[in-house]
Amino acid sequence: MRTKLTSLIFAALPIALLMPLDTGVAHARVDAATVRIAQGTLHGLAAPDHRTFAGIPYAAPPTGERRWRAPAPAPTWAGVRDATTPGNPCPQLDGGGPDRPPAQIGSEDCLFLNVVTPATRPAERLPVIVWIHGGGFVQGAGSDYDLTRMATQGKVVTVTLNYRLGALGFLDHPAMDDPYAGNYALADQQAALRWVRRNVAAFGGDPGNVTIAGQSAGGFSVCAQLAAPGSRGLFQKAIVQSGPCGNDFVTRSAARERATKIAADLGCATQTLACLRAKPVADLLPIGADQVFTATARIGDMPWIFTADTPALPTQPLEALRRGTAAPVPLVQGNARDEMRPFVAVQFDAQGRPVTAQQYPEILASLFGDRAQAVLDRYPADGYPSPSLALAGVLTDWGGKLGACSQLPANDAAARRAPVYAYEFAESSGQQIVGFPLGAAHAAELPYLMDGPGSPPAFSPEQRELSRDMIAYWTRFAATGDPNAPGLPRWAAYHPGGTVLSLASGPHGVRPVDFVSGHHCAFWNHH
Repeated sequence: MRTKLTSLIFAALPIALLMPLDTGVAHARVDAATVRIAQGTLHGLAAPDHRTFAGIPYAAPPTGERRWRAPAPAPTWAGVRDATTPGNPCPQLDGGGPDRPPAQIGSEDCLFLNVVTPATRPAERLPVIVWIHGGGFVQGAGSDYDLTRMATQGKVVTVTLNYRLGALGFLDHPAMDDPYAGNYALADQQAALRWVRRNVAAFGGDPGNVTIAGQSAGGFSVCAQLAAPGSRGLFQKAIVQSGPCGNDFVTRSAARERATKIAADLGCATQTLACLRAKPVADLLPIGADQVFTATARIGDMPWIFTADTPALPTQPLEALRRGTAAPVPLVQGNARDEMRPFVAVQFDAQGRPVTAQQYPEILASLFGDRAQAVLDRYPADGYPSPSLALAGVLTDWGGKLGACSQLPANDAAARRAPVYAYEFAESSGQQIVGFPLGAAHAAELPYLMDGPGSPPAFSPEQRELSRDMIAYWTRFAATGDPNAPGLPRWAAYHPGGTVLSLASGPHGVRPVDFVSGHHCAFWNHH
C-alpha cells in the first residue's frame, strides 16, 4: 500500500500546484469536427477558437503477450471513430483520500493521445508541440493537461500522450529479450512521435517541425529521447522543465538486480516472464510506490525510471550530450526556483516531524558523506527560517533529484552543438503545506502554460501577462528554435557561466539573473 507520505504528495502537488489559474478564457459550446488520418476517420469537437481530438490510439494495446514488449502498430477502423473523450490512463494508483487508501485506476489498454489545433487551418502547416506528462513515472495521463491556450495563442498544434508507468513501463529483467526492456515507456513515446510524423499533417501540423516538451518525469523523458538512437529525426527541438538532463538514470546492472528481487518477491523466480505476465495489475502497482517522492534521494534511486546501458538507451543523457551522440537540436531547459520545497514539506513537516537542528547535519552526512561539513558551512540551519527550509535549499541547489545546478553540465554540453535557452520560474505560488511555504515550487509554472482540472485561484493582471509571455516564448521557440519575439523581454542564448532568464510577474519580473551565484553552482559543480 502507498504510505501516507506518497498519498500526501500526490494529493498536495496535483491539487496545489498543477491546477490551472483562472485565465479569463471562456470555453464555448462545441460542435463536431472530422479529420481523416492513416488509421481511419475521427470525429472530434470544434469550438470557435480550437478543435480537439481525444482518445486516439497510437499503438496496439500492450496487453497479454504484448505486456513488456515494444508497442505494436496502431489499429485501423472502418467508419468514423469517436474522438470526443480521452482514452484510458495507464494503470496507476490515485492519490487516495482522507477516508480511503489509494485506488487502482486506468487500464493496460492505454496507449492513446490527444490533439488540439486552432479552429482555422492556415495556409502553411503549423509547428507541433508534443507534451510528455509528469507524475514520478507512476502516475498521470496526457489528458490531465489541456494545451488549448498554447494552441490558440501560439498558433501551434499540440499533442498529449499516455505512456506505460511503473513496472509495466520500466521493468528490466534478464528474462526479457525485447531491446526496449527497462524502457518500454521510452518505446511508447517514440511510437507516439512516429504517429505524429505520419498523421499530424491531417490536423494542419508540420511533421518536420516538432518540439518535444515535458515537466518532471516528462522532462526526464525529453532527456532520454535526446539520447536515444530510436528517436533521431522524430523531433527538431526540445523543452525540459524540471527534469535536469545532467542527472543519471539507473544502470542496467542495477535495474536487473532490482527486477530479479521483484520477480522473486512476486513468486516468479522460475518461468519468470510467463509468470509476470499472468500477474494481475494490482500486484504490480504498489511496487516502489512509497519511494517515488522521497526528497532525500537521487533521481537514479527512483523505483521506476529509464535504464541506461541498454540497446534503446546506450548512454546516460549527459554522456550523450558530451560525446555529441545526442540529438543536436535547440533546447530550452529550466527549473522552478524553490523546486524541492514540497518534497521536503511532505516527507518531514506534513508527517509531524519537521527537520530539527540536530537532524539537519545528520541528513547532510547521509547524503554527502565527507562533503557534508562543507555543505553545512555553506547552508547553516540558522541561516534559514527553519532547518526544513535549509534542507530544501540544499536539495534544490544541488539538484541530485530535481533542481538547479545539475542542469548546467547538460546546458554546457548541449550549447556546443545547438542553441540553448535557460530559464528559472520564480513566481511564488503563495501556497503552503502545513504552514511550510512552497514558494516557486516544483510544477508551479504549469498553470502559466496550460490548464488542468480543479477550481483554482485567479490570476492577477500581472500574472496573466506572465502567462501570455511564457506561452509566447514556448510557442515561438517551437516555431523557430528561438524564443524571442517582438514585445517580449529578450531571452539571450545560454553560455557557460552566464545568466538565465528569470520568469516572474511584475514590471521587473522577466529578467536575466545570475543563476550560478544564486544557487551556489560553483560550489556544487566543483566538489
